Amino acid sequence: MCEAHETGNCTEHASGHGGEHLMGRRALLVTGTATALTLGTVTFASAEERDPSDKADKADKAGEETKVVRGTLPTGSPDFVYLPVQVPGGVREIHVAYTYEKLPVPAGTAGNALDIGIFDERGTELGGRGFRGWSGGARTEFFIRSDDATPGYIPGRIRPGTWNIALGPYTVAPQGLPYEVTITLKYGEQAPTPMPVYPPGRAKGRGRAWYRGDCHLHSWYSDGKRTLAEIAAAARAAGLDFINSSEHNTHAAHAHWAPEAGDDLLILTGEEITTRNGHIVALGMDPGTFVDWRYRARDNRFGHYAREVRRAGGLVVPAHPHATCIGCNWKFGFGEADAVEVWNGPFTPDDEVSLQSWDNTLQANRGTWTPAMGSSDAHTPADRIGTPQTVVLADDLTREAILAGIKAGRSYIVESAAVSLDFSAAGGRGKHAGIGGRLAVDRDDPVTVRLEAKGVPGCTLRFVTDQGTLFTSATVPESGTLTAEWRTTASYASYVRAEVRRAPQVPQLPGPLAAFTNPIFLGR
Repeated sequence: MCEAHETGNCTEHASGHGGEHLMGRRALLVTGTATALTLGTVTFASAEERDPSDKADKADKAGEETKVVRGTLPTGSPDFVYLPVQVPGGVREIHVAYTYEKLPVPAGTAGNALDIGIFDERGTELGGRGFRGWSGGARTEFFIRSDDATPGYIPGRIRPGTWNIALGPYTVAPQGLPYEVTITLKYGEQAPTPMPVYPPGRAKGRGRAWYRGDCHLHSWYSDGKRTLAEIAAAARAAGLDFINSSEHNTHAAHAHWAPEAGDDLLILTGEEITTRNGHIVALGMDPGTFVDWRYRARDNRFGHYAREVRRAGGLVVPAHPHATCIGCNWKFGFGEADAVEVWNGPFTPDDEVSLQSWDNTLQANRGTWTPAMGSSDAHTPADRIGTPQTVVLADDLTREAILAGIKAGRSYIVESAAVSLDFSAAGGRGKHAGIGGRLAVDRDDPVTVRLEAKGVPGCTLRFVTDQGTLFTSATVPESGTLTAEWRTTASYASYVRAEVRRAPQVPQLPGPLAAFTNPIFLGR
């Protein structure tokens, strides 16, 4: 059922080949549930209707037409408001610009923030068949042509039919959110659409070795400030072997990464699926894959789209689960997670909460645990790519091998390439286990846990178990290298993981992390 509502002040202004006119009120239509709202359709004349003369040449039929829609969204608006645009034949480019008022609000009250994107004539249904781009709040305008598009948007044929501009009222001030959308259609011949070229799934590796990567990065294809070339250069300077493309709610960058890849840098393709109840890094999906984000935890949709990520060969990684930004806190549970981003950017208190929450989920005796990882979430040149970085034991520098190592938990997380760890456990009759593994020993067999850390002067080394921290070393000397050993049994510690901490900044609290490992489990 659809229900009509009057907006009170929504108007449309048209200009272009057909002159100008002012239209009155327009209706808002609720589509399906209260999670989406549809405005009345904006219509344009076709090229033939604009100049039906048989004698008119192509130059006369070319040109453009513009219409403007204004309105105000109230507080409590649904997550998405769709503005249908009837696109006629003969259109070669769609250009959309928008503005909205950032009204004053009391301290502690959310002000206005309005996102934007677009779906083509294939529709707005969940699954994204009609998806043609999203820029969130990063841009005030965009265009789409058959041969090019604004970063974040997908080039391709402008086919006639009903397109939908998607508005996302992220937050709405108590006074409401006044907005204006300007739609321009440019008429003429369409150029051929180039075939996308994607980065290869393999780089020149070192065989089975430790590889360093940063899997959460943003470029100008979403809300980042770096170009792809700048990101690749910064990744190489940070000593990384692989990175993952993770733009907010768009796969538009995938087709532009190939020139930045090389024997020394593997570029994986993914997406940061940015929902209103948490963000997911879709890591290492098939190039060209888009995964929808238009749902909340209450909609019971996340499991379906987590499976979509895995069907595309990727991993599901909840990002910054305890971040404090609106909509960032993780609400979906961890049953579908392949790994968890415990450390996001420079180490902060919310990362500490994420680390401790993750530690509380480790289940040594059930074989069902979710590995931790860390990434920079770099957006601007001031954000250091590779701080932190995940160091993965993989059979080679390939997409499949890197993802397998992350999913198995054969990894540790460090603040930079200057830091390296060697962590292992030995016991029983010559048995050994490394990070993410299990040392199969009897409950009372002696076990020796050993950590060698390099590049961490002034830090301390700690061993953390299911009971908590049971060992802390002396301060690492200026050489930056220290080896620590600790003896235990499987009955005393069902798992052991290692941390390297800097000096405490607040008395009685642990210092910031310089590095930590996934656990080694003890026992049969």
